[in-house]
Amino acid sequence: MKLTHEQVITLHGFNNLTKSLSFNMYDICYTRNKQEREAYLAYIDEQYNSDRLNHILHHVSDIIGAHVLNTAKQDYEPQGASVTLLVSEGPVVEVPKDAFDESPGPMPSNVVLQLDKSHITVHTYPEYHPDEGISTFRADIDVSTCGEISPLKALTYLISSFDTDIMTLDYRVRGFTRDILGHKLFIDHDISSIQNYIPDEAKDLFHMIDVNVYQENIFHTKCKLKQFDLNNYLFGYTKDKLSREEQADITEKLKSEMDEIFYGKNIN
Repeated sequence: MKLTHEQVITLHGFNNLTKSLSFNMYDICYTRNKQEREAYLAYIDEQYNSDRLNHILHHVSDIIGAHVLNTAKQDYEPQGASVTLLVSEGPVVEVPKDAFDESPGPMPSNVVLQLDKSHITVHTYPEYHPDEGISTFRADIDVSTCGEISPLKALTYLISSFDTDIMTLDYRVRGFTRDILGHKLFIDHDISSIQNYIPDEAKDLFHMIDVNVYQENIFHTKCKLKQFDLNNYLFGYTKDKLSREEQADITEKLKSEMDEIFYGKNIN
């Protein structure tokens, strides 16, 4: 049974539905040699260290109205970082009226909800191709909540927090809650696509593909930047320092890398 915002259902006890958003982003760079690769990885490690990631996740908890119970964070050697927040129901009690609407969420503000037994995590994965000069940075963020609102409302802020070439988004609803008559509710809001929670200005920038399994409450959207400017993928110099042949070769390698990530398969 699916519900619209206009329908009011009285539940028996707490809303036990678990709603999980996985936000995976990729930043791709061309590094000509070991020195450039090490410089790029050092830059990424500083730009997305555990302190900054912790700041981002705390803003996510503000957006969904969560109260942070515990924080664990770690910077790894030689690179990478992780942060985990254990969160619970916030101290506020008013649920936003647009909680069930298919619309982009806000930037950090006083958005509130009820939730319990929830968590927010991020892990980063800098890596590089040993031969092709490609370096890739991936960040995986998971927002899992129980309660009145979908973690999809945090998408606008997450997209704005990372410079990303490719995004892979997964949303799923698990478990069930009951109304006062004992009937199980396996989802408490209508959803047709994750794309409806992405702001228009972001959607204009990306090619998007949906793979949804509606009967299982599983939704998947992947996004790849439409525009390609080689200067955005060179670390520490611009394309005018390269010959036309070098520009063409590097462009082909970068686009091949992005296509393989986007489609989830090796092309060459």
